[in-house]
Amino acid sequence: MPAARLIDRGVIRVSGEDARDFLQNLVTNDLDPVTPEQAGYGALLTPQGKIIGDFIVIAVAEAEGGGFLLDAPLLQVPDLMKRLKLYKLRARVALDDLSEASAVIVSTDGSPLPADSGLVYDDPRLPALGQRAITDRADVECIATGDSEAYHARRVALGIPDGGRDFAYGDAFPHEALLDQLGGVSFRKGCYIGQEVVSRMQHRGTARTRIVPVIFTGGIACETGAEATAGTKTIGRVGSGADGRGLAMLRLDRVSDAQAAGEPLLGGGLAFTLEKPEFIRFPFPGEPGFGAAA
Repeated sequence: MPAARLIDRGVIRVSGEDARDFLQNLVTNDLDPVTPEQAGYGALLTPQGKIIGDFIVIAVAEAEGGGFLLDAPLLQVPDLMKRLKLYKLRARVALDDLSEASAVIVSTDGSPLPADSGLVYDDPRLPALGQRAITDRADVECIATGDSEAYHARRVALGIPDGGRDFAYGDAFPHEALLDQLGGVSFRKGCYIGQEVVSRMQHRGTARTRIVPVIFTGGIACETGAEATAGTKTIGRVGSGADGRGLAMLRLDRVSDAQAAGEPLLGGGLAFTLEKPEFIRFPFPGEPGFGAAA
């Protein structure tokens, strides 16, 4: 069972009798389906609709103390804690940063983790990502002996963005980071912070910039952060890469223009083409309907 620790992940606990309602009123995803058997994926946004941090939400069984754990990017934990405390007001919730005592581990090949790995949960973004677990830091070396780069290579191959690598926190909208494609945004629940902007992008189809999987024709991915170009125009930036594949945040309208003009798409000077995974539902350049809701 290949498993690896993700050293760039932290853990926040949200507990207390108001914990579910508290999060429901703040985060992008619907908390109603989140149970100890089914994790959720969502984010906390600025009022302007930009992502402060995205995270996996795990419900803790009442027998184990109840509440929720947020499997979150470690560098964003201080800002997330600050924002959550700001919104706490008189809500009967407790907020605790468990990052020092906890570790997040993942399956590197999509296979199940052993039941004794800690708090085990399926990655809610895509079944093929497999399982994750939150465990005690003291036990992690006995459980996670694999290489986290193998997990990231699999993630890139599946087309799943990672914050800090593929999009910048505080700068990207949920649609740009594919949260709307990965179950990270509910368009049916009540209000949450930044909802108006997200709903407007959804209903008007104004998300022109998207993270999309790409394949480099030379079999070698360019450097993370390299500029993506077509002709003389910048069309975006390349993020994670592995085994000749990558993820790139691109202006899809400019990609369409480049394709119409016969101009190659380049990342760091290396040619690439777009690849559409099954979970992406919006049309790519050249497909019917492109431009109406890209």
